Amino acid sequence: MASKVKEFVNEQAQVLAEQAARLRQAPGKVVRGAAAKSAKGIRALQDPVRVVTHSGVKLTNVSHEAVLGLMALQLEVVTSALADAAAQLERVAQSDNVKDLVSGQADELRATRARVVDEMKRAVAIVKHAGRGVRTVATETYTKVTRPAKAAKAKTTRKVKRAVRKPKVKTRTKTAARRAR
Repeated sequence: MASKVKEFVNEQAQVLAEQAARLRQAPGKVVRGAAAKSAKGIRALQDPVRVVTHSGVKLTNVSHEAVLGLMALQLEVVTSALADAAAQLERVAQSDNVKDLVSGQADELRATRARVVDEMKRAVAIVKHAGRGVRTVATETYTKVTRPAKAAKAKTTRKVKRAVRKPKVKTRTKTAARRAR
């Protein structure tokens, strides 16, 4: 999308450079025409610039939501890891023998594995959601920026009608008209 915008801006810059070259050599009428054409081109840039700016705001919102979700998940991960560590230390302090200690550690490892898998699934879901949001914004922006350009091209393209020549009708010459009498 950014490359399309850069390409559009480069094309406009090239057109303006060509017009400037003509202006150096042209009389006042051409200068006024070129200025009017330039003004029209600059006005045509207003809508695409607005669309891209709004898209930037939307992308910022998508990224903020994703970062917020990931930070909340990170907080939960750290909190649960600390709680698990505290629970393991309590279990160590309360265990009477090694068998109870090892059994508690095994249970704790299974719970930790399940928790980590769940947290990874949530992280992937947050990133997927952000990716869908970015894709939606990019698609909308592309269609809004390219649609007016296509519509403008369609308006300027006209069908050229060819002149249809009527077949020549043979007219009777004077001599043929005299013979017919």
